Amino acid sequence: MSSFKNIFKVVGAEQAQSAPPASGGDAIERIANDVRAHKILIFMKGTPDFPQCGFSAATIEAFNELGVTYETRNVLEDPELRQAIKEYSNWPTIPQVYIDGKFIGGSDIVTEMHANGELAPLVR
Repeated sequence: MSSFKNIFKVVGAEQAQSAPPASGGDAIERIANDVRAHKILIFMKGTPDFPQCGFSAATIEAFNELGVTYETRNVLEDPELRQAIKEYSNWPTIPQVYIDGKFIGGSDIVTEMHANGELAPLVR
């Protein structure tokens, strides 16, 4: 994994997909549908091209280094989504990563899994 000083530099963001979020229903229902619809979904602050916090940047960097396609949702664009994702996962912080419909964790967990080789098998 890249050194700490590089977590704010997002590399390979062109691999991210920017499909619109699922629509209809309340925010929890939209999140559930979105999580089911995408192999890798990251709820983050900002976008892959312009993360708005270091934790979101580090999470994106881990997936870019793996060279996998992923979807993101910018919680800063939707206050209802920002609150609902915390309720949906019962996890208080953002970013939040879902793989194959399962909540994996936040930046600390994802970057640790990437560093010790546990993330790659999950996303392949």
